[in-house]
Formats: sequence, C-alpha cells, structure tokens
Amino acid sequence: QVRVVESGGGLVQPGKSLRLSCTVSGFDFSSSTMGWYRQAPESAREVIAVITNTGRPIYTDSVKGRFTISRDNARNTVILEMTNLKPKDTGRYFCNAGENWGQGTQVTVSS
Repeated sequence: QVRVVESGGGLVQPGKSLRLSCTVSGFDFSSSTMGWYRQAPESAREVIAVITNTGRPIYTDSVKGRFTISRDNARNTVILEMTNLKPKDTGRYFCNAGENWGQGTQVTVSS
C-alpha cells in the first residue's frame, strides 16, 4: 500500500521561508517523477513544481526563483524549499507520487 505523508506547513509572514517535506513508502520512488501541488480556497489544484527521476526540476512561473524542489532517493523524500513567501502562496500543499496523493499540509502567508 502506497503511503504519502507531507509535513512542514504553517503560518508565516510575507517574505519568510518554509520547508515542506514529503515521504513516500510502498512506491517505486527512485524511478518516478515527484510533484508538489497547491490548492487555494475555492480554486483548483495546480502544479507548483515537479522533479523527474533524473533530478531535473520544473517550476510553474509564479514560483521560479523562490521555490526549490529536491529529492533524496535514499530516504524516499521530496523537499520543497519556499523562500520570499507571498500571500498568494497560501493554500494546501499536496505531494504527488504517480496516482497517489497525501493529505496535504497547510501553508498560510499573512501579516
């Protein structure tokens, strides 16, 4: 059974940083593209960043230069480092592993 667990969300002020972590079990992690998605209130879930099995990162335009996605295949973990956070970054962040999703972790950026 695949298990996807996100952590690291919270309430931060604009301009601050957060580090999200996603750990996956029961899944062929090292061979798979992994992704982070965001869902704001009353909005559709949107892709924020993905990282291929070879380690190539791809970002949506709104987070380029501020967010960094990385992976640790030895720990089946994918990280999203978020800097210079803005109120528009607020939402629930979900980790994607193939057809599998975690429960998400809430990020709120507010002064």
